[in-house]
Amino acid sequence: MFPTPIEKTSRTWQISYQVMLPIVLIIWLLPLIAVAIFSIKPDGDFVEGNFWGIPSSFEGFTNYGKVFFESDMPRYLLNSVMITVPTVIGCIILSSMTGFALGIYRFRGNLLIFFMFIAGNFVPFQILMVPVRDLTLGLGLYDTKLGLILFHVAFQTGFCTLFMRNFIRALPFPLIEAARVEGVAEWRIFVFVVLPLMKPALAALAVLIFTFIWNDYFWAIVLTQGPDAQPVTAGITSFNSQFRAAYHLMSAGSIVAALPPVAMFFLMQKHFIAGLTLGAVK
Repeated sequence: MFPTPIEKTSRTWQISYQVMLPIVLIIWLLPLIAVAIFSIKPDGDFVEGNFWGIPSSFEGFTNYGKVFFESDMPRYLLNSVMITVPTVIGCIILSSMTGFALGIYRFRGNLLIFFMFIAGNFVPFQILMVPVRDLTLGLGLYDTKLGLILFHVAFQTGFCTLFMRNFIRALPFPLIEAARVEGVAEWRIFVFVVLPLMKPALAALAVLIFTFIWNDYFWAIVLTQGPDAQPVTAGITSFNSQFRAAYHLMSAGSIVAALPPVAMFFLMQKHFIAGLTLGAVK
């Protein structure tokens, strides 16, 4: 039923595994390596067709300098921060409260409401493009950071509620019963009993949602246009002109845009892994 640990396999298979693992890893990282190499190439290499060869000159400082000081990239990065951080906070607050209600209380329609949250995760978001865009136009939220924040919160809360509800149901219920016997109000039980126990789950969910929202490209180009509200994923395309694309600047911008979620993961790695594995072994 479960795969055999590599330590218990034959010596031939162990050697094959050790040889193939670096090769597969390099193949998996090849697109990222290519983007990193492109980001230090001069513009002339692309004009001459030197896409995969050795750079004719090292232009890393020049390319990244243009990205930061001669473009709207800092503004796009600030927009991404102003969109992603409130979205993560909003999703965590709403999902923790709905997860607490659906996981602790027993009432008619509990499962129906929970299934509605789950069903929303299976709706292809591409089919919502036209109605959501029309709705933002009608509400005056088109091409605004607030519009992106509200719709990201709406779309991500279903997954977050599924995550938090299942986590809360795994908590020891006698703690909540003991607090109720002591006469503690329900909101105080949530704040002072449940939330401290949910820290690993909150950290794991924050990392996941931060990555989802920061890397979003679809809604960024559907609901925004221009540097006033566009996040960095959509802003990278501003390096394209009408007749040619500045691949070296787009590559440098892509590397810059990828750094925040990577840094977020490594900063929260301990809590992220703890949140995903908590309750796996009893």
